Amino acid sequence: MTLDPNVAPPGSRNFRDAGGLPADRWRAQRGEETLVPTHCCFCGVQCGMYLRTRHGRVFGVEPRDHDINRMRLCPKGLSAYQQVNHPDRLTAPLMRRTRGEDFREASWEEVLDFTASEIQRIQAEYGRDAFGMLGGASLVTEKTYLVGKFARVALRTRHVDYNGRLCMVSAAGANKLAFGIDRVGNPFADILLTDCLLIAGSNVGECFPVMTQYLWGARDRGATLIVLDPRETAIARTADIHVALRPGTDSAFLNAVLHVMVREGLTRLPDFTTGWDEVRATVEHYPPARAAEICGVPERQVTDVARMFAGAPKAMAWHARGIEHHTQGVENCLAVINVCVAAGHIGKPGAGYGTITGQGNGQGGREHGQKSDLLPGGRSINDPEHRRQISAIWGIDEADLPGAGTSMMEMVHQMGRGEIRGLLGVCNNPFVSLPHHAVVRAGYDALDFHAQSDFFLSETSANAHVVFPVTTWAEDEGVMANAEARVVKHNKAQEPLPGVRTDTWVLCQLAERLGVGDKFAFAGSREVFEELRIASKGTVNDYYGITYERLEETGGIAWPCPDTDHPGTPRLFEDGRTWHADGKIHLQAVEWHPPADPYDETYPMSLTTGRTVAHFLSGNQTRRLGGLVEQTPRPWVEVHPSHGYATGDPVRVVTRRGEAVFPALVTEAIRPDTVFVPYHWPYPVAANQLTNDALDPRSKIPEYKVCACRIERAPAVVDTPAPPMPPGRVAYPEVQAFRLDPRPPTSSQGRGTSER
Repeated sequence: MTLDPNVAPPGSRNFRDAGGLPADRWRAQRGEETLVPTHCCFCGVQCGMYLRTRHGRVFGVEPRDHDINRMRLCPKGLSAYQQVNHPDRLTAPLMRRTRGEDFREASWEEVLDFTASEIQRIQAEYGRDAFGMLGGASLVTEKTYLVGKFARVALRTRHVDYNGRLCMVSAAGANKLAFGIDRVGNPFADILLTDCLLIAGSNVGECFPVMTQYLWGARDRGATLIVLDPRETAIARTADIHVALRPGTDSAFLNAVLHVMVREGLTRLPDFTTGWDEVRATVEHYPPARAAEICGVPERQVTDVARMFAGAPKAMAWHARGIEHHTQGVENCLAVINVCVAAGHIGKPGAGYGTITGQGNGQGGREHGQKSDLLPGGRSINDPEHRRQISAIWGIDEADLPGAGTSMMEMVHQMGRGEIRGLLGVCNNPFVSLPHHAVVRAGYDALDFHAQSDFFLSETSANAHVVFPVTTWAEDEGVMANAEARVVKHNKAQEPLPGVRTDTWVLCQLAERLGVGDKFAFAGSREVFEELRIASKGTVNDYYGITYERLEETGGIAWPCPDTDHPGTPRLFEDGRTWHADGKIHLQAVEWHPPADPYDETYPMSLTTGRTVAHFLSGNQTRRLGGLVEQTPRPWVEVHPSHGYATGDPVRVVTRRGEAVFPALVTEAIRPDTVFVPYHWPYPVAANQLTNDALDPRSKIPEYKVCACRIERAPAVVDTPAPPMPPGRVAYPEVQAFRLDPRPPTSSQGRGTSER
């Protein structure tokens, strides 16, 4: 067969004329390249990927045909490998005895000895609880286990918490109250089977981009889509119903939806529930007209959502930080649960409820002991039997096991009051991620001693006395539990850079100096995981049947998994039972109340915050990666056209806690009474210098998603600062060249190269 040169698909003739070769004759010269299977280090989807290595060094990435992501990666996943051998990496410990000094490079012996001596000095003078510890939900589960154990056994302090406190503890609290278990009810794959999908407070397209494949798969089957969000996000733009409700009014809207379901006989309550009479009596007071007034939406939307969701043969509800970052975050999540359960959409293929975790190990990071009130296996630190069990496993006297501590934000206030005098931080950056930056800065400045572990110098690390240079995810191994509660294995792709150590090694070395080295005789993650398996055995969060070998073979196992012959538990409640002692779903009545920050003539609008697709959390990693910085070099403020600004105009956003200036992105995709600022950047362009540190009384999560504000014209946009670097070094210039662009991106998804 010969090809007619005059008949060709568009573009292919140019390819032939240029001397191109057919694809089947293409060959790659890989040399000694090795592909290491692993998972992304960023969000809770945990996409499978291969890290490309040559001569023992990571130099690239390829998507992996793992059933989570099916060869898809988002911009962050495609760029993640670049941080491993990045020129900004910390490769030597940094130390100073006072904050008035500059950092100097020091030996590992010196910084470890100094840190141990400061721990001992502070605790001898002020008591054991005067030293605290903060972990992170981007650590592998082995390290989160170690953080909790180190705090309770080596420091013997009650003050330990983690940055997952800022992520999904509201959902965790609601799950425990309703179901007796803290995890999602269904796997991602069930989305492909559903007939109706409710997304509440989640910008899936930017925060969890690869998860959109499941949404589109459901849509291809004809599923309807409902989105609750004050912004018309990329996902909301495609919805059958987009409810652009006023920030802080979610539970009022959901109560009204349930009111309509009851009124129109649309409830299909499972027989294993309690609390329904109280819930039904409460929602009687939320007719659609009242919700429409509270939420600022058309009354008709309440009825339409109720009929669409309850009338579907199978429906699912997923939510994220948009309904959780509130002083009524737990109640918002309970309101979603009430709607799901009342409609009968629970515990079946294509029918259920779930939370989309923000950090890579947002699920696993809170399961095994670094949360202030929990011990390994999700045990309560206040339960005498749970305390006895863990004390026996750890080989300590139960009387020496501290009690429950306080939350991350509460710890910052305790620092400011002098109740916590020393702190060890691992995998967190509160100077960017915590609300009310002035309070956070004051709390950390008041510390007598502060040590921080990181692989880049973060804004928080730059304020410390000691900085430990530690490994990236590609230089160590361990497990994470993704948003499905599926435990997956991260594999080591290269040896740590010279001068760098693992977090496990650092904590074990400190434990040796504090006199409890025998309790921390771990050579690495594998030994920690074996102890974790034993510590979780027989608990709700049972990992005992999960092994590294099984994870490599299967691609992931959903807990609980009680023995090595057990397949795992991807879907909960199929047997008509929960993890409460009576086996029932405990429905909880929810009353709406206004946000903590009141509106008035001075502050008449709502500020809400969130992510953008190019960046992650505090941005300490992504603000150093060229393609991501070029795509989205700086924060901006989204404002409705009715305010009279043009895109690019400098706009000052003012709240009761501070003010900041951003370039305007004028868009009809946001409510006129609301503005949006992404939070990945530090002071003076930090969204979190403006946000409210009021806490949910049960979950202790801050109210990031709504605070009262005003906007006004400003003279000029404020420059975005470069990432911190040790003395004598400057941030990678090829990346930072984009940082000073004064313009906003052309959309919330950033801009392409051609748009520059």
